[in-house]
Amino acid sequence: MKKINIIKKERDFDRIIKKNKPYKNKYFLFFVSQNIIDTYRFGISVSTKVGNAVIRNKIKRQIKNILDMYKNKFKKGFDCIIIVDRRIVELDFNLIKSNLEDLIYKIDLLEEEKTNDKK
Repeated sequence: MKKINIIKKERDFDRIIKKNKPYKNKYFLFFVSQNIIDTYRFGISVSTKVGNAVIRNKIKRQIKNILDMYKNKFKKGFDCIIIVDRRIVELDFNLIKSNLEDLIYKIDLLEEEKTNDKK
């Protein structure tokens, strides 16, 4: 994931979280907001209750890897904050991926695939 697609500033996190309703499942809490730039951006927050820094960074890397799989399919013009629940340490990569994908599809952050029907 490129640095241009990452939200790091605390004021951006606060703005998005305070003004938008959450979408959630058992392991993730998503806050989605429209932006005026022509790209998508993600911010990932993993609480210190999840584990030590090694575990938290591993989870962030896994989430970034999953998001990177969809980098050409995301809609343009949104900011998204992902807050991770502490129960995520119990999951392996495939279960994290399936839970994250379910929420991405539920929120509809992906562009619809355009099919060219040639007759």
